[in-house]
Amino acid sequence: MKQDWEIKRLGQVLIIERGGSPRPIEKYITSSPDGINWIKISDATASDKYIYETKEKITRDGLHKTRVVNDGDFILSNSMSFGRPYIMKTTGCIHDGWLVLKQTDKKLFETEFLYYLLSSPFVYNQFNGLAAGSTVRNLNISLVSSVIVPIPPLQEQLRITTILDEVFSSIAKAKANAEQNLNNAKDLFESYLQSIFSNKDGGWEEKTLGEVCEMINRGVSPRYIEREGLIVLNQKCIRDHKVSFEQSRFHDGSAKKVTSEKFLRLGDVLINSTGVGTLGRVAQVRTELKNVIVDSHITIVRPLKNLFFLDFFGWALIFIEDEIAKRGEGCGGQTELARNTLKDNFTLCFPKFISAQEAIVRKLDSLLAETKKLEYIYHQKLNDLEELKKSMLQKAFIGELKTTNRTQYELERS
Repeated sequence: MKQDWEIKRLGQVLIIERGGSPRPIEKYITSSPDGINWIKISDATASDKYIYETKEKITRDGLHKTRVVNDGDFILSNSMSFGRPYIMKTTGCIHDGWLVLKQTDKKLFETEFLYYLLSSPFVYNQFNGLAAGSTVRNLNISLVSSVIVPIPPLQEQLRITTILDEVFSSIAKAKANAEQNLNNAKDLFESYLQSIFSNKDGGWEEKTLGEVCEMINRGVSPRYIEREGLIVLNQKCIRDHKVSFEQSRFHDGSAKKVTSEKFLRLGDVLINSTGVGTLGRVAQVRTELKNVIVDSHITIVRPLKNLFFLDFFGWALIFIEDEIAKRGEGCGGQTELARNTLKDNFTLCFPKFISAQEAIVRKLDSLLAETKKLEYIYHQKLNDLEELKKSMLQKAFIGELKTTNRTQYELERS
């Protein structure tokens, strides 16, 4: 820390107060244009830094039970998105999930400098350490007040802010480029998959799923045990077109027998058949399995082997995954995909010759491998940029922030 920087606790230099909520809150919510902005965590998620408006308002009758914040005040989430600051660009009221930090008449911080300071690992690590022993990890006035912060001269604050603004702007552009490249890689693969099943020639057949499958049936209702039973896959085990065993459980096969056709086989396609958000997810069993079953929320779709190169069958169902997800029936969050709906309402297109199917799979698998490689590179680049951002913030508040040609060069290359 530089010698001319003061060191203070936040409670010594800022006014820190907690929000409050009139209850029951439903009584005070209003659609009147005369209402007061009611600031919720969801209003902050759309912005990285500022809060300009709110989705809800409350009546003036509730003012004595809450806390008013003004343009230029800082609010700090004390739960949920733990310790994240926002700058108010409007007036409103905050509930007890927020703390408000106000500068005194003797302004010690430039607004943007204070934002960077409160966003930095230098401050967050103190929040994290002070709240470490709590059962519920909430910030409170006492905890936030005890956090130690540097107070450089205002001219130095402006210098630091100018550097961070410039570097963070470059980081934001680099992240946007990496995210666009990531999306382009995914779109390229999806486009190729679409082209294969959309540009069919005369050598293709089209049949209902029921016509080309040996079995379409739900899994079992398991009797769960802690260990050493049959492995049971559930909806959470099917994501990104892969079968995962991380959240699988065990079934007591000695207490409740499972018929042989319910054991998973190489080439089976699994479809999530209940739920909101998970309905229609598809994954194929691409390795030999032993003693693995699925629960009744998953449908096993087993192809006729003489019609398919098995991996092609998996890709064909992945192609219609979105269509499958739209065909659930039910209400009240209990959407289901009926067995007969799958059998009779979905058609599968496939080349007549298995050799042609195998050639398509080789192309798809090769392109997928390249896509995954690119995704890894771009995800790593995004992680590196985020780490660079944290590093710059850390250096800023221990007096080591400098601009270097190397930093700018690395960002420009990104």
